[in-house]
Amino acid sequence: MEAYKQEFIEFMVESDVLKFGDFTLKSGRRSPFFMNAGSYVTGDQLTRLGRYYARAIHDRFGLDFDVVFGPAYKGIPLAVITACALHELYGKEVRYCSNRKEEKDHGDGGILLGSSLSDGDRVVMVEDVTTSGKSIDETYPILKAQANVEVVGLMVSLNRLEVGKGGEVCALDEVGSTYGFPTASIVDMNEVTAHLHNRSCQGRVVIDDAMKAAIDAYYEKYGAQQA
Repeated sequence: MEAYKQEFIEFMVESDVLKFGDFTLKSGRRSPFFMNAGSYVTGDQLTRLGRYYARAIHDRFGLDFDVVFGPAYKGIPLAVITACALHELYGKEVRYCSNRKEEKDHGDGGILLGSSLSDGDRVVMVEDVTTSGKSIDETYPILKAQANVEVVGLMVSLNRLEVGKGGEVCALDEVGSTYGFPTASIVDMNEVTAHLHNRSCQGRVVIDDAMKAAIDAYYEKYGAQQA
């Protein structure tokens, strides 16, 4: 595993974004881990997060694109910090764009926040985590309605590797199959588990043998086939 991925895994734990314990998810499932990207709140955390996204996008999709798009609401700061980091790390000038939840009928108006879109724009979408694909189902038609854009790919921070709506492959793979563009994550839960198992992080072991067994049991029940 690349060094920046290992650093990102520990960064999620240090930032209290990725937690291990006993959680009830929105879906009703009981999970031994939980991710909340809303816990990235400081300037340092957001700067570092943008760099991890930029590095992963560079490695997976390259730099031949024009716009970073983040679905509202959590995707808005992700698009901004990723655009900044792409400029900082690679000298790549891209625009950021997001959708509004409610269309604005005054001032600059419209459904988009940030840059407008033009025919031929190449777009990379960014999200925190894809659990059902709902936000992409909502925002992809908005993108295509604004202009004839090409989505180069979707990057999320963590692939939970759980079954999606179809009950077999994970939600991230389902999105790619449905809309016909590549999808990727900075890391996935297999990488997280392998890196943190019996390893000290911030002076504690967050995945000991008991937690590893709980994670394995969870994936026996909800784990997805890899597309």
